[in-house]
Amino acid sequence: MYGPTLELRLSLRLFFCGEKCFGPGPAALLEATDRLGSLRAAAAEADMAYSKAWTSLRACEQALGLPLLEREAGGRRGGGSRLTREGRELLTAYRTLEQRMAEEGDRLLRELFPQLTLED
Repeated sequence: MYGPTLELRLSLRLFFCGEKCFGPGPAALLEATDRLGSLRAAAAEADMAYSKAWTSLRACEQALGLPLLEREAGGRRGGGSRLTREGRELLTAYRTLEQRMAEEGDRLLRELFPQLTLED
């Protein structure tokens, strides 16, 4: 059995004109909204106030100039939210970038700290 090895954990945040515009929190909210069909349900799942979730995604939309969610007001059908085409594309690109950055980070970690990492 081998001892502990060094590992890298990255947290990716996107900035536009120096302002944070997207990151792990909004990405998780979009994924949960897509799965649950409701931003309110996504916020509850994340143990977050709906107003905070709504404010967070609204700030992302304003910073990026893209609509991320289509919202349907409540009523007989209960309302809900779904990702826009732009929201889905942003989320997909963000998760792809996150994965590629993690892979490259792991490669660099093994290259630069060979004495502290184990080869697979």
